[in-house]
Amino acid sequence: MLTSSLALLGRFTFVQLSALGEFAVFVAQTVARTPPALVRRRDLSRLVPQGYTIGALSVPVILVTGTFVGMVLAVQAIEQFKAVGLASRMGVIVSLSVVRELGPVLAGVMLAGRVGGALTAELGTMNVTEQLDALRSMGADPMRVLVVPRFVACVVLTPILTLYCDLMGVLGGWFISVPVFGVSNQDYWGFTKSALETWDVGSGLFKSVLFGATIGLISCYKGFHCRPGAQGVGQACTESFVSGFVVILILDFFAALLLKNIYESIWGFKMVF
Repeated sequence: MLTSSLALLGRFTFVQLSALGEFAVFVAQTVARTPPALVRRRDLSRLVPQGYTIGALSVPVILVTGTFVGMVLAVQAIEQFKAVGLASRMGVIVSLSVVRELGPVLAGVMLAGRVGGALTAELGTMNVTEQLDALRSMGADPMRVLVVPRFVACVVLTPILTLYCDLMGVLGGWFISVPVFGVSNQDYWGFTKSALETWDVGSGLFKSVLFGATIGLISCYKGFHCRPGAQGVGQACTESFVSGFVVILILDFFAALLLKNIYESIWGFKMVF
């Protein structure tokens, strides 16, 4: 019994380490092929349809989601702030929460579900139907033709979508705080301006770049290595979303810890109120 358990554990560990090694090689190949692709006109032309699919089609979802997140945050916080006499500073908690954390994470998770699943399904279908082998037989590099444009589009457009999410989150918080609960419009925007720094916006955008790269790499890798058949493609889509979601949360923790230490080492502790 013990021998069997150890064998299963060893097999599981070997499989996981092997998959991690394959993913590391996939990441290295993608990163190595990205700079040359950014200077070739033919490669740059492949970014346009990916920009539309990943960026333009995601805008409505990001706008609606960001707005309601800001509204929910204001609804949850307004009574507590009124109880301690800080209702006029509602803009501080809404803007900092959305710009620092909720905006990047929310945009990353939404893209992991909508974009990551779509990319995995598209590339997985091409893999199952042997279109990737057909590209190789014609002398084309599937990594350069298929992966690099999607990876670059995810990295470039995720920060832009994050800015949309930040803006709509702050506006959603304003809509609940000012017209609904009677917070002064001047106080809302005044305290928001005084509390929100360029560092806060930049740290959120830095996280979004990491999240975009994560989404592009994981979704393309899952598509390239999915199992045969429709079931394999569906399973790869599920694994792509789950893996992307988990990795985004892990990266958010370590990025927040790193950025906090950098900020405090340069400017010291920041007083919010």
